[in-house]
Amino acid sequence: MMQSVEQLQSLISRCEKQRKAHKMRLEICSGGGCTASGALQVAAALEAELDERNLRTMIESVYTDDGCGGSVAVGTGCQGFCEKGPLVRVQPGSVLYTHVTPDDAVDIVDGLVNHTIVERLLYRNPTTKKSITKESDVPFYKLQEKITLRNCGYIAPDEVNEYLATGGYQGLIKALQMGPEAAIAEVLQSNLRGRGGGGFPAGRKWSIAAGVSADQKYIICNADEGDPGAFMDRSVMEGDPHRLLEGMMIAGFAIGASVGYIYVRAEYPLAIDRLEAAIAEAEALGLLGKNILGSGFSFNLRIKEGAGAFVCGEESALISSIEGRRGMPKPKPPFPAVSGLFGKPTVINNVETLANIPDILHYGHQWFRSLGTDASPGTKTFALSGDVENTGLVEVPMGTSLRQLVFDIGGGIRGGQPFKAVQIGGPSGGCLTEAHLDLPVDFDSLQSVGAMVGSGGLVVMDANTCIVEVARFFMNFTQMESCGKCVPCREGTRRMLEILQKIVEGRGSIEDLDHLQEIGAAVRIGSLCGLGKTAPNPVLSTMELFRKEYLSHVVDKRCPAGVCKGLRRYLIDEQACKGCSRCAKACPVDAISGTIRQPYTIDQDSCIKCGACKDVCNFDAVEEVA
Repeated sequence: MMQSVEQLQSLISRCEKQRKAHKMRLEICSGGGCTASGALQVAAALEAELDERNLRTMIESVYTDDGCGGSVAVGTGCQGFCEKGPLVRVQPGSVLYTHVTPDDAVDIVDGLVNHTIVERLLYRNPTTKKSITKESDVPFYKLQEKITLRNCGYIAPDEVNEYLATGGYQGLIKALQMGPEAAIAEVLQSNLRGRGGGGFPAGRKWSIAAGVSADQKYIICNADEGDPGAFMDRSVMEGDPHRLLEGMMIAGFAIGASVGYIYVRAEYPLAIDRLEAAIAEAEALGLLGKNILGSGFSFNLRIKEGAGAFVCGEESALISSIEGRRGMPKPKPPFPAVSGLFGKPTVINNVETLANIPDILHYGHQWFRSLGTDASPGTKTFALSGDVENTGLVEVPMGTSLRQLVFDIGGGIRGGQPFKAVQIGGPSGGCLTEAHLDLPVDFDSLQSVGAMVGSGGLVVMDANTCIVEVARFFMNFTQMESCGKCVPCREGTRRMLEILQKIVEGRGSIEDLDHLQEIGAAVRIGSLCGLGKTAPNPVLSTMELFRKEYLSHVVDKRCPAGVCKGLRRYLIDEQACKGCSRCAKACPVDAISGTIRQPYTIDQDSCIKCGACKDVCNFDAVEEVA
């Protein structure tokens, strides 16, 4: 157990030295995407091959027995490039192998020993067809700048010494040395804005809570990541849990809190396991508990598993859930920084916000402000998904353009299809079009066009996407997740969903579009919490940007993308029809009529678009028309 800052600093130095001495290392991505693609089997094959050749013992013997240890084959957190997994990085040299299978283990270990490259496993530029050896030269990684994800994919998340070897807990040491007021000042001057979506300056929250006199204060990490397609916070917790712990320790020290809660949804079992293990390691080292490093600062961490309610991402609902009550929002003020958990001053930051804190304290606010923009300094993580060539987890400086994210890092639209739109910020976000591709992605720029950074979901859509169906999908999500406490959100989102359902089923009217806008405006104004206030965003933003597509659905009764089943039509080609009557017999609503050996016809008013007629026709006479 570390009794002083000096002892911890000595351990950090030894671990850093040992990591540099380790000349050979295989870093196997064990993030969610790669694991689903067979990464664990790849890891087992590599370890078996190393053991069979007695290489593991031989290579690992370069470590001295001073408590730092090390391994030649390491399972890491998410390395980001999910589209190309399973991924294996070979050190030294950061050689990146993609789509690795267990059968590749022999060749990879041969290359490790003989210092050769397995050419067929390298990433190939889809345009030039040339292979790229070094990870940093791969376009997906080239424009990225990592703070939050700096260690994800590079260290073993279940080994605290791996974190120490990369300078871990240096930020805590700096905070303890400078004192609470100076630590808050450093965060204030960094202008770190909350990465959970709101963009409120983290330092201001801290300073408010620090200024309130109370016998007990709390730090809460909001890890209730509920946006569809979002996995940024999960990746940090699974791949670099000590970074989150260190950020919470610094926050607790700064405001005078002695207890911290990590509110993480139960659907993240691996993240919970990693956090529990990290907490145990930190306690064993004396970094959690009483009188940490002899500083007089005491701090303990607890994990609270959430039940997956999206509304618990809202801070007052989250607090209610921790207190053992139903997760429902409360009117504000008072704000949590004044009266939060159990009525005590409470600072709530999300995972990414807290993960920035260690480096801000370690390297200083000027270093942090050298990245990003003046009003939105630092970096932002995004879960890049949808109709894009390179899906995965990325981190870029604030101010990076949407075009760079989609086309340079993302590799453009899958299959060479035309770009249509990006849904940014999840269900609470907005839609951006080709006209916005050169827009800097930061808090203020996105807000100026009716969108928001949100937690970092970035869903790319091609020309084959129906915008109306996308709006219906997100409205269905937010309506299901509404807690029902306030009428505007509970009833307004329900009514908006009903209207959108009518439209995609071909029963919509011009009046329905007017009603959507009226109800959406009312929900925005009247809802109690941020979930309700932002729920209409996907609908209102797409109605503004894709008005013609909505009109096509309600006026022409046509879905331009051919997605909405209710707007499809089935027609019988008179030239191809043999008059066999199979289609008429298969129709469940008797919408098809005709005479044997004569072309049959479909009554469009009666047709329910089930497709049974097309399925049974032996002559390809039934056509499906969008």
